[in-house]
Amino acid sequence: MGRTRSKKKTAAKVPAEAPALPAAPTVPALIEKAQSLIVQCDYELAQRFIARILEQQPSNAEAKEMLGVVQLETGDLDAAKATFTSLLPPHPDAPSPPPPSAHLYLAQLSEDDPGLALKHYQAAIEILTVQLKGKERAQDLPKDDEAELKSNIVRALIGQVEIWMDPSYPLCDDPAAPQTCDDLLQFALQTDPGNAEALQTLASVRMSQERPEEAKQCLEQAWSAWKDLDLDDPKLPPIPTRLALVKLFLELSLYTPALLVLHGVMASDDQDVEAWYLEGWCFFLMAEQAQEQGGTLDEMSWQELATDSRDCLGTCEVLHTNEGHPDTPLLEHAKELIAKLDALGIKPSPVAEEGEGEEWEDVEGSEDEDGDGDVEMA
Repeated sequence: MGRTRSKKKTAAKVPAEAPALPAAPTVPALIEKAQSLIVQCDYELAQRFIARILEQQPSNAEAKEMLGVVQLETGDLDAAKATFTSLLPPHPDAPSPPPPSAHLYLAQLSEDDPGLALKHYQAAIEILTVQLKGKERAQDLPKDDEAELKSNIVRALIGQVEIWMDPSYPLCDDPAAPQTCDDLLQFALQTDPGNAEALQTLASVRMSQERPEEAKQCLEQAWSAWKDLDLDDPKLPPIPTRLALVKLFLELSLYTPALLVLHGVMASDDQDVEAWYLEGWCFFLMAEQAQEQGGTLDEMSWQELATDSRDCLGTCEVLHTNEGHPDTPLLEHAKELIAKLDALGIKPSPVAEEGEGEEWEDVEGSEDEDGDGDVEMA
């Protein structure tokens, strides 16, 4: 009996099976989480996940690229430059081929050395072109991948054009600059025919070459590619690109399309300082033109246009101050325009908010004067 009890006692002491511990997150899961946090601008937490990836895989190129992006976004430019450089040969851990994005980021970080920036853009273009040819041969791959490659090639080419056109660089005065810019943009439009950013940049080049009619044609073609898209359509150019288009419209005295583009920008972000500035400037220029034409423009008196300008510029000034916006010249020009309007006796509207809807009704109403819904560019 004693033995039986002993056996039972021993059996009773056998421990139950321990619950399984949760599996550690895989590297792909950590990468997905870090990417999500970067999109949410939570860079501090994203960096912690990236650190966990690099602890497991110190040479993981995707994690290094994300680390460089986090460093760039948080203002640690030297660290970002070192991180992106580690993705390129002759670094021993650099992948082959290196990611073209590393060259693109380094091009942007080489503002003090335009020659080096051009080399990085060119290296990215060469890698992307090889990848695009591979995609074109593989007919079963998603078209979105092909479109993204073409877009990246075009943006790299535009980056090169902007360096050649920048008056702060000696390349701007090079006799070869005009032809070089034309060649780069022709390559961009061969790569992605009808690309709005390439056409917009070509219009800017034509403006610098004092060929305004050709610039108008380029702008009309560029704008027509996306002007009817919904605000949440991924094909819609980013706000900075649309604001750059507005500036070109203003240079060519194309005020109605400028206001329509600004309307779309403000529908997406009504706190954009530059958009309010450009709208105020547009109305200021329209008021000047109205004075020259007998006092009215598009059935609005110059005083009404000037008041709209004063309201927009006042909003710009307030937002600029509240946000600590870094563009000081923009604020100085806005104040200069406000001073001119004050000297003319133009004061802000008593209730500016109530007039905004009517302002856009006038603009949108002018859209259909020719009956086809399109804004006349000429």
